Amino acid sequence: MGKTYERIDGRIRAFIEEQHIFFTATAPLDGEGTVNLSPKGVTGSFAVLDELTVAYLDFAGSNAETVAHLRENGRITLMWCAFQGPPNIVRVHGRGEPVFRDDPRFGGLLARFRDVDPGLHGLRAIVVVRAELIRDTCGFAVPFMTYDEDRPLHAKRFAREDDDSLGAYFEKKEHVATSIDGLPGLPLPLPAMPRTDRHTADRY
Repeated sequence: MGKTYERIDGRIRAFIEEQHIFFTATAPLDGEGTVNLSPKGVTGSFAVLDELTVAYLDFAGSNAETVAHLRENGRITLMWCAFQGPPNIVRVHGRGEPVFRDDPRFGGLLARFRDVDPGLHGLRAIVVVRAELIRDTCGFAVPFMTYDEDRPLHAKRFAREDDDSLGAYFEKKEHVATSIDGLPGLPLPLPAMPRTDRHTADRY
């Protein structure tokens, strides 16, 4: 049977921090709009900020559905599955916000991610999620799968981009500045990546 938790700590926190992949689900308010489900899996790109707040790095891609949905209504669900060890599924339902490069909070948030080089992946935003409901379920039907390593392809593709060329890449993509359903997505032109002190992390 599923159990509800008041905060992200103890074994729940340990479980989600051990996983190599998680999934995000969002949707527009329009009942006819496009539901979006995305995998997130670059090692070091997820962080627990406090007992009710998590964040992840939003890297370059050819769509920005999650960003657009969060800008419209903020609703998001994050899900982690146990592909090794005891079966388990954890979901965090909450309200999310994309924090963009020109936001004063960006540098302090980025300092919380010490184990990944954002310059290799075309970092465009940091998504912060405030939990409203934290639950786990059995996960009995989730198969065993072995993690080998992160794919190097994303870093190889975007490591060669600077701010100008990355912005130009986004400008060319149909569903980055706007979602599939026409909602505002990633604000363009892309601001320059701010200089940050990666050794000092501000509280969000």
